[in-house]
Amino acid sequence: MCRNIRTLFNFEPPATEQEIRDASLQFVRKLSGFSLPSKTNAEAFDRAVEDVAAAARTLIASLVTTAEPRDRTVETAKAKARSAARFGAAG
Repeated sequence: MCRNIRTLFNFEPPATEQEIRDASLQFVRKLSGFSLPSKTNAEAFDRAVEDVAAAARTLIASLVTTAEPRDRTVETAKAKARSAARFGAAG
């Protein structure tokens, strides 16, 4: 359920609004236990997603590091290699 919650800080290029929103949506889904809220809960659910996204944007903008930014393509390749080693190559 949390596959879209990824590290978003210190990457080149920086995290996009869509990446921040996707991670926020997954976080709210995890907390609420809903993949899709009922009509009754939709407003609260959507508001929570927006609030979490706003907090995430503030956090990411406030963090400071002296480390070089990580490259998204390199990190993706590493993750795929770890997955292949763990689960075997998909075929």
